[in-house]
Amino acid sequence: MSAAAQPPTIPLLTPYKLGNFNLSHRIVLAPLTRRRSYNNVPQPHAILHYSQRTSNGGLLIAEATGVSDTAQGYPNTPGIWTKEQVEAWKPIVDAVHAKGGVFFCQIWHVGRVSNSGFQPNGQAPISSTDKPIRLNGIDASEFTPPRRLRTDEIPQIVNDFRLAARNSIEAGNLFVFTLHMKHNLQQLNLLQILCKINCV
Repeated sequence: MSAAAQPPTIPLLTPYKLGNFNLSHRIVLAPLTRRRSYNNVPQPHAILHYSQRTSNGGLLIAEATGVSDTAQGYPNTPGIWTKEQVEAWKPIVDAVHAKGGVFFCQIWHVGRVSNSGFQPNGQAPISSTDKPIRLNGIDASEFTPPRRLRTDEIPQIVNDFRLAARNSIEAGNLFVFTLHMKHNLQQLNLLQILCKINCV
């Protein structure tokens, strides 16, 4: 290689400006739901998990984090609706920020992708529909048929997301809130309702 020749640029390793964030590279830790947040409270071992995956100017997206006690559909997933949960997130966020990382919080409500065992008082999961989940045309037995939300209940779900976003900031500036909107989750269902209402 001559002195004038430059090594090839690897786009993945080049800086990127994402809104107000200057990332040093384009490698992102995607959200990985670990199911190790017992009683929906992040545990101390998450400090090591996230800090080991942090680089200066690197982006990490937290595992799916429930916005309320009705948002749960899987065992031991973290939440951010109680003071205890917010306090548990703080040392995790601090560890990521101490290494120069950018940390986003992914908030979700699973909607009908749940069963009564994860719901307060064993109630049916809430959704935009009362139709159960079907996989390849067959009812999925692990999911309890949901209860359709009433129109007057929708503001409470919206408020749950608002509080979760506020709690994310209180937890130490989990800067941005991504909405998990895959697999028939509540926020996608609510958007579908709003679309149907507005498109009729």
